[in-house]
This record gives sequence, C-alpha cells and structure tokens, in this order.
Amino acid sequence: MNISNIHSCYGCGVCAIACGKKIIDIRLNSDGFYEPYISEPSKCSDCGLCVEVCSYSHSSTTLQEQPKVAYAAWSKEEGVRRVGASGGAGFEIGRYLIGQGYKAIAVRYDIGRQRAVHFVAGSVEEFVASMGSKYIQSYTLDGFKAVNRKDKFFVTGTPCQIDSLRRYIRKFRCEGNFVLMDFFCHGVPCAHVWNKYVREKEKELGNIEFVAWRNKLNGWHDSWAMVLEGKEAKGESVDWHDSYNLLIKGKKGLINSRWAKGDNFYNMFLGNNCLGKACYKQCKFKYNHSSADIRIGDMWGDTYKDNEKGVTACVAFTLRGADVLQQCNCELVAYPFEQVAEGQIKEPIHYPGFGWNLVIALSKADFISMETLVFTSRVIGKINRILKG
Repeated sequence: MNISNIHSCYGCGVCAIACGKKIIDIRLNSDGFYEPYISEPSKCSDCGLCVEVCSYSHSSTTLQEQPKVAYAAWSKEEGVRRVGASGGAGFEIGRYLIGQGYKAIAVRYDIGRQRAVHFVAGSVEEFVASMGSKYIQSYTLDGFKAVNRKDKFFVTGTPCQIDSLRRYIRKFRCEGNFVLMDFFCHGVPCAHVWNKYVREKEKELGNIEFVAWRNKLNGWHDSWAMVLEGKEAKGESVDWHDSYNLLIKGKKGLINSRWAKGDNFYNMFLGNNCLGKACYKQCKFKYNHSSADIRIGDMWGDTYKDNEKGVTACVAFTLRGADVLQQCNCELVAYPFEQVAEGQIKEPIHYPGFGWNLVIALSKADFISMETLVFTSRVIGKINRILKG
C-alpha cells in the first residue's frame, strides 16, 4: 500500500518526508497542482506509512478539538502591523517562538523560480521573508525535509498541509516539540494561471524581482492588491527588505494592481473556477475544523469594519496555542469564535464541473490571455449560478 494511486490530492508532501526509502517526491501535475510520485517503485516496501500520514486519505481531521479561545489581535509594533496582511499577529507568533528556541518552517516567495516555497528560518531576520500572504500553492519539501524529532519547530501552512504534518508528528510521538499554525483557507489556484499572469506582467516590467500579494497603501479593507517590481522599472532601486516598511517604500517602478480595480489574478483566484480539485471535493478544514494549534486570518466582520490598520483573527484550538497567543507581542481582544470568524467560508466551495476542465485547459494555452481567461471564468460562474438556483 502506497501513494502511487493518489492523484489530485492536497500536494502537502508529508508522504515524502515519512518515506524511509526516500523515494517519494512531489511535482506539478498536468493540471498545475502538486502531487506525489514514487521515483523508484521497485524500492517500495509497501509499509503504508505514506498513506497513514496522508490527510487526503482520511475523512476526518487529526485533531478533533473545538476552538478553545478566539481573539482579535494586532502587533504592538506599528511597523509590523503595517506590513502584515492583516494585523501582523502571524509574524509576532513566529518571532516569539524563535526567541524560545524554535526553528520556523514558513513560506516565502522564491523569485528565481516564481513559486511559493516552505523554508527554514533560524532567526527573526530570516523569518521576515515569510511576512505577507501568498495566494498560490507552496512547494513544501524545501522546508518539511528539515523536520526531525529532536529540535523544536514552529510550522505554518495550509490546513491540509498542517493536518498531514500533525499525523506525522503524532505517529513518531514528537508533538510536544511542535507548534502548528494554519489559516482560514480559500483554496489554492492552478499554477498555470499564476504563471500566465507573471508572463504577461514581465512583458511590461522585464524580469520580476519582487511580488507582494497584499498591501495597505489604500487601507486594510482594500488591500487585495498585487505589487510587482521588474528590472526595467524606471526610478531608483528600492530595497524592499529594508525595515518593515517594504511596501510603503515601493512606489517607484511598480505595478499596483488591485482586486477592486479588476486585477486578473484575483478575479481568477476569487472567482473559484481554478482551485485544486481537493479544495472543492475533499476539503474538511473550513471554519472551525483544524488540526493546528493556532489558526489565523483577517477579521473581516462588522466588529472592525472601520479599522484601516488591520486586525488578525486568531483562534487557539489547543491549550498550547492559547498559551503562545498570550505570550506574543500582540494586543488581544477576546470575542466569541463566531464573531472572530465572521465572514470566513463555512463550507467547501462548489465544484464548477466541466467549467473547471475548460479553465485549466485554457490556462495552459499560450495564445489565451488572462483577459480571455477571466471572461471565460465569469461566464462559467454565471452558468453555475443559474443551474444552482
């Protein structure tokens, strides 16, 4: 028994680190999503460990806990709050744990390969690279392969990645060395869509050198903006990693493309017709279902609707998570979970059926523009709404 027959899964990669033979890797499939494969099938002993730690192969979450406590949170350091996608609490949690001797395994954007990757940060300075949201699927193995049973780790990821990792560390009885954090997850879009978007932007900017998915130049509630800098951009060079003001300093040589103004990537991602199949059909992690110690996200509800600085929704599912929240450098305001999670998706997103296949096929075609892809996605969305109602 192994993962050779598992396709269109979560692509978390935990099966690869669990494999004692080290013959499992993950790669993009033809649809543009990560999935595992066995590089040397003849060496497989059929021990079944890869399936045992695979969240996709189980119908329930590893952690069967309801939220212990929920907070509105924001960093006490104004610069961190300003740069964070919401209130900067995720960074403060990591900064506190690194100070306690943990290694952080988080996500940064690899500009050379134009993809999101998990990496290991042993210092706060290294951890800074993980700040901000990345709305694409991450390649996990650069970070997850560093996991061992001796060191202490703080690991962030999508709920499905974290659920599989929880299965792994529980199997090897080292949960006490880990703090796991996920987030209220929308889903992950097809890599072909992101790559097409990047190629079109490179025609305007040259080679892209920096990407930020969110910024607050127009206020937190309108922070769904793509910010890109290219080598051919005019104006003086900007050091984006100089202090926490990286987005604010970046007015020269940028494209600032906002969802509110029709950004094509966000129209595709939030249009829900290019997510992974597992995001529609087998997501068991919405709302109050998590295997993490801590879940974070934007506190989008009415409570802070007039706040433009950003507020993080923080939920502790374990006592360990609750303790970490109390220790980090954040202002915490307790609310009922339902209030903190207001505006978050409660059920898996409806699968668009044939429309999904069409969008994925068009995303791979070089002669199809992002504008055409967005138009097609909108038509599919309208048809699905008519059929549903």
